[in-house]
Amino acid sequence: MFITFEGIEGCGKTTQLEMLRDHLEWKGKRCVVVREPGGTELGERIRNILLVMEDDTEGIEPWAELFLYSASRVQLVKNIIKPALEEGKVVLCDRFTDSTITYQGYGRGLDIDAIRCINRYSTFGIRPDVTILIDCPVETGLKRAWRRIKNSEGSPEDRFERETVRFHEQVRRGYLELAQKEPERIKLVDGTREISVIHREICDIIDKVI
Repeated sequence: MFITFEGIEGCGKTTQLEMLRDHLEWKGKRCVVVREPGGTELGERIRNILLVMEDDTEGIEPWAELFLYSASRVQLVKNIIKPALEEGKVVLCDRFTDSTITYQGYGRGLDIDAIRCINRYSTFGIRPDVTILIDCPVETGLKRAWRRIKNSEGSPEDRFERETVRFHEQVRRGYLELAQKEPERIKLVDGTREISVIHREICDIIDKVI
């Protein structure tokens, strides 16, 4: 089974992904956890380019940004996700193709049909069985994200947190529209509640699917 977690910055998806992994492993499932961008040696180098604001005087053009994400995804799917699924493992992925549609499509304004085409090639046709979309207001998510960044060590991954509120509102709108179009796959979860309450709901969703 392939499960992805999606949402705006600071929605709490990474925390909930890790908690779900513990739940599934407790139930005897073999799990593999990956993240986008990243997850491979090349992917982690691309992640540093995309997310860390170090001497970013030139900036990254939106189409270049899209292709960098796609390059990272090709490595991740081919080297980790596809083999793990073939071995019968549960793969939990922190962001996947929905992020590309919402961030580069709705957020950056790139052609969404073109993004979908690129996504098909970069995933070799692999799609999530279930996507957990954790939703919260943009202001709430950004406050959480900046709090996490301030408490983190090393170079902060804050390039998207520095975007305008309007950008993040567009991304959130994109996610909600995707959820309306694909309710069977994308499960919308209210991320404003207590962590334990959200965790129980996600476990119920996944347990029913399994």
